[in-house]
Amino acid sequence: MDHRGTTFTTVLLRELTSALHDEDGRPLFGDAQFTMARFGGDASFYEARFNGTTVFDGATFSSTAWFEGATFSGYATFAGVSFGGYARFAGATFSSTTWFDRAMFSDDAQLYGATFSGYTTFSGATFSGTARFKRATFERAARLGPLVCGERLVLSGAVFHRPVTIEAAAQRLECVRTQWMSTAGLRLRYATVDLTDAVFEYPLTVASRGAPWTTIEGGPVMEQVLGDLPWTVRIASLSGVDAAHLVLSDIDLSDCRFAGTVHLDQLRLEGECPLAQTPRGVRWRRGLPLRWTVRGSLVEEHHWRHRSGASGWAAAPEGMDALEPAALAPVYRQLRKAFEDAKNEPEATDFYYGEMEMRRKNNKRSFPERGLLTLYWAVSGYGLRASRALAWLFIAMLTTTMLMTLWGVAKDDPKPESKGTVKGQQIALTTDKPDPVNPDGSLAGRVSTDRFEKSLRVVINSVVFRSSGQDLTTAGTYMEMASRLVEPVLLGLAVLAVRGRVKR
Repeated sequence: MDHRGTTFTTVLLRELTSALHDEDGRPLFGDAQFTMARFGGDASFYEARFNGTTVFDGATFSSTAWFEGATFSGYATFAGVSFGGYARFAGATFSSTTWFDRAMFSDDAQLYGATFSGYTTFSGATFSGTARFKRATFERAARLGPLVCGERLVLSGAVFHRPVTIEAAAQRLECVRTQWMSTAGLRLRYATVDLTDAVFEYPLTVASRGAPWTTIEGGPVMEQVLGDLPWTVRIASLSGVDAAHLVLSDIDLSDCRFAGTVHLDQLRLEGECPLAQTPRGVRWRRGLPLRWTVRGSLVEEHHWRHRSGASGWAAAPEGMDALEPAALAPVYRQLRKAFEDAKNEPEATDFYYGEMEMRRKNNKRSFPERGLLTLYWAVSGYGLRASRALAWLFIAMLTTTMLMTLWGVAKDDPKPESKGTVKGQQIALTTDKPDPVNPDGSLAGRVSTDRFEKSLRVVINSVVFRSSGQDLTTAGTYMEMASRLVEPVLLGLAVLAVRGRVKR
């Protein structure tokens, strides 16, 4: 059947008189040639069977094109086809090689449940609306794309039997319950990816691509339908995914939901994969100023803190419940292990901080444990905030020095005294040192440069576990003991925080 260059108004299958029919009354074609044909109205090839080569290269469909339930047993090529209206290929079967190179879909395209048994290519195809490949089956496709979607590319429920590379630029890529039965790579631009409950038994790589693609013929893939959107790729959800074989490269994770991910500790992150950031600056909490240090956090923590009334945190999307700290602590713990296994200790500290925060905020834990965690947080930020530990060390040293000056240093340095007896020609001498005398007089009178210098020497030596040799009162002795217990710990926490940030 040869209709090259033919112009049609409205085409129904029954009008194509040269078509045969099978026993069920469905149109049956051998070779079908519609190169450069123009379809001015609706074109329906509903449940048609094409047993030979089918060519629609360069054809134009001004209105709806119906290929729902059609069967293409031979080669099928739609290269350069322009679909001006809705294109429906739901349930279509492509048994051999299929080309949609440079096809233009001005409206939505419906390929729901389509089966692609042979080599399939959409190189340079452009979808101005949404391309729905929901529950489609790709048995031998090695490469899908590069294609462009102005709105959504839906691969939810699709099945890929062979190794495949998917190259797409789209506002959103939906892969809910998509199955990859072999290795796969997603090379994306612009897209927000939803991998909820996706299944893959072999390595799956999701990566951002900075430069636009070129078609097989070497021409550029046009991306005008995406406007001025940033080309950065984002992950919306990994919930229900087994991350043991998942690799993310240069992916924005600031809005990613990790809760419910299996084997999250085996997730591999390469390149720049930023997470959500905590609010900056000083925030007032119960009348007290709290300064937030910027760190990477889960978007689920944002949702919980916003629900708790904290300002500066992102709210959960409508219809989504905010998870409690008890559910978020294990997520932080697994992400921390993933970074530590990748030898990325500095970034792993953010997840440790988040884990400890969720443990401290968990009301189901015992009060003494939460109190201990609160003290650990206040003193040193869980051993991760060197400035906080050093500030407390300075305060402790200054306080101890002032207490030593006022009550700890003796009034005067005791001088040894010698006493003896004379028996005949023998002299017996005993040298003793009097007990230190507590200072007297007003407190202001006890503050002097000399006493302050002695007190400072005692405190500095206490920090490094050394004895100053200074004569102290009874109160001063206990002050020194407390100083030698507390202040070295604060110094150690500060060193630990610095070590955590520079460790390789």
